[in-house]
Amino acid sequence: MHLDFAKALLDVLIFWLLTTPHEFAHAFVADRLGDDTPRLEGRVTLNPLHHVDWVGTIFVPLVSSLFGGIFFGWGRAVNTNPSKLRGGPNGLLAVALAGPASNVVFAAVLALIGMFWSGGTEILFRAAYISLFLALFNMIPIPPLDGSKFLIAARIPVAAYIEISRFGFILLMVLMYSTGLGRWMSEASYVGALRLFTAFRA
Repeated sequence: MHLDFAKALLDVLIFWLLTTPHEFAHAFVADRLGDDTPRLEGRVTLNPLHHVDWVGTIFVPLVSSLFGGIFFGWGRAVNTNPSKLRGGPNGLLAVALAGPASNVVFAAVLALIGMFWSGGTEILFRAAYISLFLALFNMIPIPPLDGSKFLIAARIPVAAYIEISRFGFILLMVLMYSTGLGRWMSEASYVGALRLFTAFRA
């Protein structure tokens, strides 16, 4: 098996950069909705060092990129206090959705940059692809992913949410590696990135 360390390191760097606006968006929206927890913990910032999870942002993406399969990882989670959020469960959902939304916006920004930096198109395209994949991945309604907040907004019993959370990682692994979901998200992200770059070059 040929291990492409250069590509893997590039993927990790791109992923780290993409988790920064993702986690910042969570922190920013929570702060705007009245929860000062992220601000007190220094998370309302675009400094990448404040959002890195050394296992989820560096190690896991490096291994998944090196050995193929589904590329995934995570940033350092932004802590929130739901009791301080305006809107209750709906406010919590807004905070959660801010992350994936930021990745879609960032993918569009990368495509826009590609209009003026033709020499970096390959890197920018891969970053946009990973950004869109990150958005889709986080919309899966399984804890601890952002999409799981749809369950809270739907007012499922807290005990049920906690029980699902216990097996969240296992459920994700089964979905990503034993079904066609991972492949579909990868293909959808590629097509989405292609359309963005095509649109900005039209």
